[in-house]
Amino acid sequence: MHLEKEFDVRQTRDAAAEIANRDETLQGLFPETETEIVEREGNRRTAQSHYTALGRSGTATFHFTTLDDGDVEFEKVCDGNVWRELKGRLSFRTRGKRTRVRIALDGRTRPLVPEFTIKGAMRDQIEEMAGALREKLEEC
Repeated sequence: MHLEKEFDVRQTRDAAAEIANRDETLQGLFPETETEIVEREGNRRTAQSHYTALGRSGTATFHFTTLDDGDVEFEKVCDGNVWRELKGRLSFRTRGKRTRVRIALDGRTRPLVPEFTIKGAMRDQIEEMAGALREKLEEC
């Protein structure tokens, strides 16, 4: 499954990438949860997001890696319940005086979890991520 969302902001590319790479911005990508940075190693940060879904509490772990150009790759540590693999990227491209921000998600579900059952929730998730990121980028 592949999903992406793009929007423009009035920041320069470098400024947008710098803001997006802040701990509080990465934590804010999951606005409906309590998320904390639990580990740092080089250009990689690990975040844990505490959530409730279908009446059950859980913890999702993500690794965020800042690339040399300022883009951010992220990957969910899959627990085997739904996802076999879930990766994404925040990228920033100059468009005149603005910057185009792109959030892309690529994932593969477990064999007994048809993608169509999770696609709606993932669309909602990428919309929430884009809204939270746009808000952070526009407030600075």
